[in-house]
Amino acid sequence: MKVVMIFDQTQAGLGGKENPMLPLGGKNMVIGSANMLDPYLKKNDMQIAACLYCGDGFFEANKEEVTKKMAAMCKKIGADAVLCGPAFNYEGYGEMCAHVGEFIEQHVGIPTVAAMSKECASTIEAFKDKVNIIDMPKKGGIGLTESLSAMCELAKMKVDGVDTTAFVEAHCY
Repeated sequence: MKVVMIFDQTQAGLGGKENPMLPLGGKNMVIGSANMLDPYLKKNDMQIAACLYCGDGFFEANKEEVTKKMAAMCKKIGADAVLCGPAFNYEGYGEMCAHVGEFIEQHVGIPTVAAMSKECASTIEAFKDKVNIIDMPKKGGIGLTESLSAMCELAKMKVDGVDTTAFVEAHCY
């Protein structure tokens, strides 16, 4: 099962908050924080086909264009699922995850899962009924392992077309 990851500049390993205007890009390989998902991806028979990235400032300035290009790239790659995040408590990245995730699932039909912490409250409130958002801890918080596992498990369930109701109630906002 092919998975595409959506990252901001920090999670892509291409800069910190000082580099928010990193333009949209992608690599057909594992980059940045994708390695921390590896055991959970393997457990669910998933592999990363590509990692797409964009600075959260660049996304905010070019939201519609970036969203449509990321969706087109996911379709071209032939992704079975898209994982947006983990965004931790980074509000700009959280908004990108939710916005892009919703668009990809609604307009391209690829199952999508986002993840962010409760500190991204306004994004969670705006998108929780439009895209699945896994409840995760803020950066350095407790419970990261469970959240990363839940991201992968929910994506697999959605791809397999099984009932996710109870899982979503237990792990999502």
